[in-house]
Amino acid sequence: MGDNLVDVHGLSVSFMTDAGPIKAIDGIDFTIPKGTIVGVVGESGSGKSVTARSIIRLLPETATTAGAIYLKADGSEGLDVLATTGDELRRLRGGEAAMVFQEPNSVLNPVYTIGWQIEEGLRAHGMKDKKERRAKAVEILEKVGIPDAATRVDYYPHQFSGGQKQRIVIAMALVLNPGLILADEPTTALDVTVQAEILELLRLARDEFGASVLIITHNMGVVADLADQVVVMYRGHVVEQGTVDQVFYHPQADYTRKLLAAVPRIGQRLVVRDAAGQVIERKVDWREEPVVVEAKDLQITYPGRFMQPDFKAVDGIDFEIHRSEVLGLVGESGSGKSTTGRAIAGLQKVSGGSLKVLGVEMNGVRERQFKPKRADIGFVFQDPGSSFDPLMTILENVAEPLIVHGRYPTAAAARKEVGELLELVQLPKAYLNRYPHELSGGQRQRASLARALALRPSLLIADEPTSALDVSVQAKVLELFKTLQVEIGFACLFITHDLAVVDMLADRIMVMHRGRIVEHGDANEIMRHPQDPYTRKLLASLPVPDPREQRRHREELHALLADEASTA
Repeated sequence: MGDNLVDVHGLSVSFMTDAGPIKAIDGIDFTIPKGTIVGVVGESGSGKSVTARSIIRLLPETATTAGAIYLKADGSEGLDVLATTGDELRRLRGGEAAMVFQEPNSVLNPVYTIGWQIEEGLRAHGMKDKKERRAKAVEILEKVGIPDAATRVDYYPHQFSGGQKQRIVIAMALVLNPGLILADEPTTALDVTVQAEILELLRLARDEFGASVLIITHNMGVVADLADQVVVMYRGHVVEQGTVDQVFYHPQADYTRKLLAAVPRIGQRLVVRDAAGQVIERKVDWREEPVVVEAKDLQITYPGRFMQPDFKAVDGIDFEIHRSEVLGLVGESGSGKSTTGRAIAGLQKVSGGSLKVLGVEMNGVRERQFKPKRADIGFVFQDPGSSFDPLMTILENVAEPLIVHGRYPTAAAARKEVGELLELVQLPKAYLNRYPHELSGGQRQRASLARALALRPSLLIADEPTSALDVSVQAKVLELFKTLQVEIGFACLFITHDLAVVDMLADRIMVMHRGRIVEHGDANEIMRHPQDPYTRKLLASLPVPDPREQRRHREELHALLADEASTA
């Protein structure tokens, strides 16, 4: 095996289904050198996660494997994981290789403290002394940057933020000091600033703990920032493997070139064309169009519970949205972005100031006053999987607003119009009778867009509509979004934490931080000449899909954080 920690030879994995076996991975070969971070990239369904799970034999009983995975555990010349069973496999999991899962809430048990959960691995691997286990748990929490670790070791998962929970999951993986960390999409849906912190933590796992890291991601900026080597997968095959510079600057496979071309970049405006190749552009100047949303000193407060004080989520903001305009709203989780969007849609009460939506004052509005306007407002949710009723077909889900607003009596009566809506968002009519779980993430997001546009609204609120999509799928959804926005001419509030995406779409950008707008203006001006330190920090935290530029970017972020710490 030489200097390789992991050597994968001819790995194939098939899953048995009612329709017969499905091959998820087809004879792949790659290596993970010692002390190296390897990035595995590719679309959903390419076999990335199955590959990572195969390395520690974490596959369901329906899986059939072939080939060999050699892991150089301490004192061994190379152990074939696929031929390992029993105590040896249990020692390997956690002790030699550990996994960091995509969604920390699915890993952390809500009824146990995080200290107990970190100690669980130590107990399983023979550490009997209770005080020693606790000291080790506190030490690892300090290393992953959890403040006041000695106290918070006794906290429960719900008492931590999303980024802190991801740090805890990484601490659970590091506590036994394994030689290999398998990280499956560890930064998906995290804010760019929190994402930068998690990437620093994985870099720490390599530099301080001496571990090799296999990171699975669809974010090419993350790969450029973190990885030493890159493995590109497509439909169960490895189409390319090389150093990060080689893959980014001299890609050999056509698929790799397409993947890199689909990555959104700062300064890259989205241009869409019709079937004849003509650029699709708005026929009107949005600045001369009427205002559909106007906020003045808008305040939204969540009442405190159980003796807790009230929480002011939105604290006196002013803005307006014109017809045919796309206003981008960016900021970290908890900044008040989604609360603002929900208030515009009439899903959240306004506490103070003024918010006029389509001519209706929302402060003190009654439902009977606002109900006629609801047909003019569409909402695209972040996760279409949870916003669709899983027991209803795509036809029934998309037809729901048409039935609620009295356009049709039943879903069957609306079938023709729903079919046209699906064609509008480039989905075949054959999908009408499918259920949400039978569609891919990108297809569900298209169906969600069809539902939001069913009543031809004059105002659309899109809340993180592309955050969890692959870059190639995201590019198609954004092109579709831009085309529909130009053709229909709706006003849009586009809420996101991805600055590259908002730069492609938005006419103006608002940056929110802790309930206030810290910067507001022309998209080009804000992205290229940010004035507020918080905006500069957001831009510096965004990983750039270019390894050399990203190295400069990281230095800039470190300098900004150092300045922030010195002035604190």
